[in-house]
Amino acid sequence: MPTPQDIKGWIEGNLPGAEAEVSGDGRHFEATVVCAGFAGKSRVQQQQMVYGALGDKMKAEIHALSMRTLTPEPTAADESH
Repeated sequence: MPTPQDIKGWIEGNLPGAEAEVSGDGRHFEATVVCAGFAGKSRVQQQQMVYGALGDKMKAEIHALSMRTLTPEPTAADESH
C-alpha cells in the first residue's frame, strides 16, 4: 500500500521541477502539485501531466487521488529581472 511520501516521490521524480505535498490514508490521497511546467496549460492538461508522472501506479496502487495543480508564485528576485 503506497504512502503519501511514496506518491510525493513518484510525482517529483517523474515530473521535472515539480514540488508536491501529499496526504492520505493509503487508499485515498490529496495532492497539491506546484510545477512551472504547468504554465499556459489547462487544468485538465496539468492533471494529465501528474497522472503521466504516476503512470501505471494510478491503475494498480492508488485507489483515488484528488489534486490541486499550481504554477509557482513569482518571487521578488524573479520580478527584478
